[in-house]
Amino acid sequence: MALIGYARVSTDDQTTAAQIDALRAAGCAAIFEEKASGASRARPELARTLARLTRGDTLVIWKLDRLGRSLSHLLEVIEDLRGRSCHFRCLTSPIDTASPHGTLVLQMLGAVAEYERSLIRERTRAGLTAAKARGRVGGNPKLKQGDPATARRLAERQRQLYLLELTRTAEEWLPTVRRLRPTRSWAAVTRAVNARLSPGRHWTAERLRRAVHAFVDEGLAERALLDKAPAVRGDDRLMVLVTGIARANPKLSLRAIGAQLEAMRESTPRGRHSWAAASVKNLLDRARAQGLLPADAASGPSSKT
Repeated sequence: MALIGYARVSTDDQTTAAQIDALRAAGCAAIFEEKASGASRARPELARTLARLTRGDTLVIWKLDRLGRSLSHLLEVIEDLRGRSCHFRCLTSPIDTASPHGTLVLQMLGAVAEYERSLIRERTRAGLTAAKARGRVGGNPKLKQGDPATARRLAERQRQLYLLELTRTAEEWLPTVRRLRPTRSWAAVTRAVNARLSPGRHWTAERLRRAVHAFVDEGLAERALLDKAPAVRGDDRLMVLVTGIARANPKLSLRAIGAQLEAMRESTPRGRHSWAAASVKNLLDRARAQGLLPADAASGPSSKT
């Protein structure tokens, strides 16, 4: 459980020295620095900071305006951290989500943010109505005219938004990718990732590969993850699938895992449609031997129902 610091200034002639001194004094194990406007979404160092945080870690900033573009954006980032079991602390404000008092302050800020959003919606509707009455059509005129600089700025903004969304969900897919790549194919890794997700949510192999590629390009993941997977045995797909099911719910019995495979219409390595507990156990034993399951899970789930 580490303290991770984030420092930001808006222009090149400003310095983060005072912020860094305060963050170091607070005990931050790592500090990310950025020179970018607070109104900009294109903040790669913020994305790297959020990607660095793991369960139990705390994001530490000097002042609230160093993090969010607005109060609503600040709360959006904090809520994302809470969803990942991470904490947030501001050194100059009474906000520490690890404490009851800090949580109370956060709830009060949430009420203010909702009021802010309602005012923005009201002003936006009024502005659109007035513009429509004057015969004006919305949109970016320079983009419509094919201005290259505007197109590049839009593309960069979309890239940063994509990266921030990947960062938000990285905890549910990146550990599995790191555990299985490049020894397993993208199809096998994708099945293992999807086995841990709730129903209705899934990745495609191409979408997962593209996400990992984006993280590698940003220096957030190892380039070796993109190496070509070696040829594997035909039933390795089943081994990865069974491993994903077992890791998603370690309390499942061997028979329960077999029932899930039957519901997915997966055939056994011998081509049968009915899964015996022994067939599931053989695949799990192979997974443990290859390090895909923790060593302390050597006995595996019970074969009892």
